[in-house]
Amino acid sequence: MLRGRTQVRGCVDDRLLAHLQIVIGNKLRCGEPFYFSWKEDQSVGGGRSSVGVHPGATLVFKFGGNKAPVINRTWLEAPMYTASSPAGLRIVPEPREEAPDPAGLTS
Repeated sequence: MLRGRTQVRGCVDDRLLAHLQIVIGNKLRCGEPFYFSWKEDQSVGGGRSSVGVHPGATLVFKFGGNKAPVINRTWLEAPMYTASSPAGLRIVPEPREEAPDPAGLTS
């Protein structure tokens, strides 16, 4: 366990990072602390890491590209749900986004 001013860095693609930024931003905007857990790559020894995130934390989201990725609203639902669970925010695979009904017939 690490305490204090510990820096945690991760490397994910811009698309995933954009979705995480929205989920994390929403939780912090509501003043809600949460855990964020992820599986470590074998290149750094494998295993799982977890960090407690709170509204006073300073986070930096660094994107590699110049264009903002298209947001998949369906994908935002699962991490928002996990972030509110006791286990905390976890990265989940991206589902296919449901196409909107052009006629507005589905409810």
